[in-house]
Amino acid sequence: MPVGSIPVLLIEDTPSLARVYAEFLKKESHTVIAVETGADALAQLEDGAPKVVLLDLQLPDMNGMEVLKRINAQALPCAVIVITAHGSVKAAVEAMRYGAYDFLVKPFSADRLVVTVRNAVERLRLAQIVDSFEKDLGRARYHGFIGSSLAMQAVYRIVDSAASSRATVFITGESGTGKEVCAEAIHRQSQRASRPFIAINCGAIPKDLMESEIFGHVKGSFTGAVADREGAAARADGGTLFLDEICELAPDLQTKLLRFIQTGTFTPVGGSKLEKVDLRIVCATNRDPLREVEEGRFREDLYYRLHVIPIHLPPLREREDDVLEIARHYLADFAAEEKKGFLQFSPEAEQALRHYHWPGNVRQLQNVVRIVAVLHDGDTVRLDMLPAPLGSLAPAPGSPGTPAATPAPGPAAPAARPPAPLTPDAIKPLWEVEKDAIEDAIAACDGNIPRAAALLQISASTIYRKRLAWQAEGKL
Repeated sequence: MPVGSIPVLLIEDTPSLARVYAEFLKKESHTVIAVETGADALAQLEDGAPKVVLLDLQLPDMNGMEVLKRINAQALPCAVIVITAHGSVKAAVEAMRYGAYDFLVKPFSADRLVVTVRNAVERLRLAQIVDSFEKDLGRARYHGFIGSSLAMQAVYRIVDSAASSRATVFITGESGTGKEVCAEAIHRQSQRASRPFIAINCGAIPKDLMESEIFGHVKGSFTGAVADREGAAARADGGTLFLDEICELAPDLQTKLLRFIQTGTFTPVGGSKLEKVDLRIVCATNRDPLREVEEGRFREDLYYRLHVIPIHLPPLREREDDVLEIARHYLADFAAEEKKGFLQFSPEAEQALRHYHWPGNVRQLQNVVRIVAVLHDGDTVRLDMLPAPLGSLAPAPGSPGTPAATPAPGPAAPAARPPAPLTPDAIKPLWEVEKDAIEDAIAACDGNIPRAAALLQISASTIYRKRLAWQAEGKL
């Protein structure tokens, strides 16, 4: 079956052969540009790389290998198929070292040419897919976020998908996980990036001023309104309005916000003129919004208007080694800001950072690193430089690098009884032994899966994957 119209550059100095090859490819709906010299080929490549290049090595003005070397040096995204005679097969094999995809030995059939071109195009397509996956899964920085963990890669992918839409986004997560960073990422990734991003913290503004803050007011509408004031909705026209801590809104203002979302219109406090804006709303909360709805503190109809695209930001303790990436980033920033010489964390300090629970998440980590940069100096952050409680998180006795404590002398312990012989009935399947070990470790670490993984000397993603498999099989 034809693979569709593919641009093919045919470099062949024998006109009769060039016409035959072109006819073979045109039957497959390919677009063929035929040239006879290396100079013409290089000129065509300058105008834009085709998907496939059919390259005869024997050209009148240069060796075809020079064209191939130019394609290889510029890393042009095309597949080169070398055309050669029997006597120059060795040269064709040499061309493979410079990135040629395949070679055809003259004479060859139409089927041989078509299949080779089709395979070359398929290889390019697969390479582009692999590059896309590597780009998506290997991102350690993303619009203000720092972290390459699987949990954050999922967040980046959702933001990528949601950014082009006009749908409302509802961000949830614990305090300090970066909800405003996420909202800004959505804005910067969207087509509204050149327009304003206006953020309001609904929990930081007095309730009686909140309506004016969002919708503005006219002069004399209340005591202190000495002039007209434009609200956040008007300032965000064409861009994004971010409402942080949305669950703090008073019930009467929730009603007005619902109408605003439904109609795109509002009336400033004390005004009579209806105003219309075009903006996208992103909101966030550190509470459980469904519980707020169930307990009557948040309107259910407003919740479903806002909760169109949900994004949950994972807490820092569930982000594997992101804590170290973030800590190193802030250490470099704060060391430069405070004119200190810090370059790295000691292994003991890194262990403490990795195993701490981080109830304040990224914001708490940022403060910890800043305290170190302000109060200490040196090139390495030691464990004793970390503020409490991290500075007291010394490695457990008997762990690598820590001498085991010598027990105080005392009465000799009674000799332990040898374990009873294992009977066949007592033998568990290996998967069950593994599951028990993992679940016991998670329980001992108070649900902290990355810490349990570190103690088990496996990756946290392995635990997540196994637990999902057990859950799917009904074994969890």
